[in-house]
Amino acid sequence: RAGLNLYPVNEAAMTHPNESSIGWILAQTARLHRFHLNEKLNDMGLFAGQEQVLQALDGQGTLTMGELASILRVRVPTASKAVTRLAALGFVERQPDGKDRRSVRVKLTQKGETASAGIHALWDKVETDMMAGFDPKESKRLRKHLLRAATNLAAALGGDERDFDVPFDALDDHRAHSS
Repeated sequence: RAGLNLYPVNEAAMTHPNESSIGWILAQTARLHRFHLNEKLNDMGLFAGQEQVLQALDGQGTLTMGELASILRVRVPTASKAVTRLAALGFVERQPDGKDRRSVRVKLTQKGETASAGIHALWDKVETDMMAGFDPKESKRLRKHLLRAATNLAAALGGDERDFDVPFDALDDHRAHSS
């Protein structure tokens, strides 16, 4: 029987046990942000996360895999896997490092440069949607609080390569959607 709900849902009882925690709300916000961004990136042939590689390379000329991994705050094998996928799609290319034969350098192709130019606008749009109703002071305060929370978590993890070590005053230089 089409339309018959054999398992009626009591929506009032359908809550997550952690929904009042900041971490749960943050995780849900991050999930929605990624979903919203991914919808827009799909039109460019990209998935959420890949755009960060293109943005890191934008304006840098070429980077070693280690430099790219450092900017992205990931391990070198993770950066290498992303570069392999993006190279197969024609967004980046690998070049031998003239100084070190064991190393390769990565740079954007023309297709990657074109995509990167559009990515900035996509990020701005998603941030504008996310921050609708916030005034500039609230936005800045939220960024500072989130940065402090990320720094606390990095310290709790031992401050290794997952460090989140951007100084608090770097937020003043951040190109906010409200500027």
